[in-house]
Amino acid sequence: MDFDEWFRKRFSRSWPFPDIDELMKEMEEEMQKSFRELEPTLPKHLVRKKKMPDGTEINEFGPFIYGYSMTLGPDGKPIIREFGNVRPGSAPIEGRGLGLAGVREPLVDILDEGEVLKVIAEMPGVEKENVKVEATSDSLTISADRDGTRYHKEVDLPATVDPASAKSTCKNGVLEVTLKKSGKKRGVPIKVE
Repeated sequence: MDFDEWFRKRFSRSWPFPDIDELMKEMEEEMQKSFRELEPTLPKHLVRKKKMPDGTEINEFGPFIYGYSMTLGPDGKPIIREFGNVRPGSAPIEGRGLGLAGVREPLVDILDEGEVLKVIAEMPGVEKENVKVEATSDSLTISADRDGTRYHKEVDLPATVDPASAKSTCKNGVLEVTLKKSGKKRGVPIKVE
């Protein structure tokens, strides 16, 4: 039994609150209207048909993903990283405060392990054949494409690294990149004359 059917059975019983029944019907109608208005603006890979047990077809939407991770940096200050394919308040769709990108940002953690930095990215369903990783002395770019689901993230590294030392593995949708730190500083001071 899917959630909609359970919800209707659960709340369609007679009870002493007739106003709530009416309110629930209005909410359901408003949600259906919102999805009908949103559907034409969505990328095609986020809309698919689902065949129900009774033979009817309904549209399924998503996934819509937004989240954040919070860690403490080496200086003790919090580092907040967003991930997903939705950005609240950016590039609204039809005037709504919801920005939807065609690309997901993977959840990324950066671990400082003394002599090396370890970057871990979660990209469900992605195999190593689908992943591209590029490194510079101060950043890492992660890209992947699996059956139309695209991931992309540019990661600023907290220390200078030797890009040639990078080693990576990808198992079960988890990419792990290890980079040796470099003793070189990021910039050179320039005397202003």
